Amino acid sequence: MMFLPEGSRDEMGSVVNKRFHVMEVFRKVVSTRGYQQIATPLLEYATTFTNEHVGMKLQEMMKWFNANGDIEVLRPDWTIAIARALSTQPQEPQKYAYQGSVFKLNTPGVEFHQIGIEMIHIPDLMGESESLLMAQTFLKQLGVGSCIIELGHTDIYESLAQELSLSTVAAENLRQAMHDKKKDEVYQIAKANGTIETAEELAALVDAFGSIEIIAEYEQRWENRKDLLEILQHIKQLVAILQQSGSEDILVDLGRVKNQPYYSGMMFRGFLPSSGVVCFSGGRYDRLYEQFGNSVSAVGLAFDVDVLVDQVQDSEQKETICIIASPETIAYSEQLRSEFPDAIVDVQSEPINREKYDKVLEIVNRNGKNEVVEK
Repeated sequence: MMFLPEGSRDEMGSVVNKRFHVMEVFRKVVSTRGYQQIATPLLEYATTFTNEHVGMKLQEMMKWFNANGDIEVLRPDWTIAIARALSTQPQEPQKYAYQGSVFKLNTPGVEFHQIGIEMIHIPDLMGESESLLMAQTFLKQLGVGSCIIELGHTDIYESLAQELSLSTVAAENLRQAMHDKKKDEVYQIAKANGTIETAEELAALVDAFGSIEIIAEYEQRWENRKDLLEILQHIKQLVAILQQSGSEDILVDLGRVKNQPYYSGMMFRGFLPSSGVVCFSGGRYDRLYEQFGNSVSAVGLAFDVDVLVDQVQDSEQKETICIIASPETIAYSEQLRSEFPDAIVDVQSEPINREKYDKVLEIVNRNGKNEVVEK
């Protein structure tokens, strides 16, 4: 007999406690940095995520038809849902934080826990640096330590790819080849749809990642490309802010392609040094708001809570005490709790498993008086 749909799971005990701990530390950090909390409905119309401005795939969502024949989905993305919610807000700087689940069918599992931030109407460098500085602060307070920050920019690849005459299929194949770092494939697709010079430039981008010193190399390589030099200058400014704020592990990937259709501009990811796993990702998505008729400066990032949970150590174990009470001594047992403010106190009619407790106390009524006896 099947009790849960495929991909769903029950969780209990330590993993749930750690998740709430991650979320509580995040809530405290963002509240001290001036963020407001925001929550959006779990159910949304599919068109919010599948329209031409967003481009998410319907087959990757949890969906059904409602009574009116419209397709509804379980929230597959926080950024888009928040953009919808903020599209009618005043045109002024705003900072929001969220925490909750997203649901996707294209990866193992169905429900994924996220926490993150979204900022609108904030100058580019200020919003981007705030995103990354907040991330570093949060990870340190969580006890995870610093992460390795990787910076990229959507317009580097797209500026060069625009010089090609690509069909829709070829454009997607080229983007995927660049994403997968398949240098020969990038070169062959580009050469077949443009000049050898552009093909060579795109192929070289596959290897254009590593330490920040690569920026200087490409400033010389692109000395006649004003558009690309401006992007490199922007990246350098962001790197300088991060370094001045104490961030040391910074990488760049000049050939990175956007991992979300709506990204436009700076992109960033955070890697855990111990495992290389991505713990957060984000970037700029100014064009996302065009579907709502607005021109908005927008940036944000999201943490993978499930990844962070694996990094959190169990909190220091408190003394566990079992108080054995009867219906006549329940009220007294509640008063007795105050004598153990730093312990975990469990009241039972009898100890279910003595080995799980450091101490077992029994309330005994003798001659009308309650006495506490250690068992």
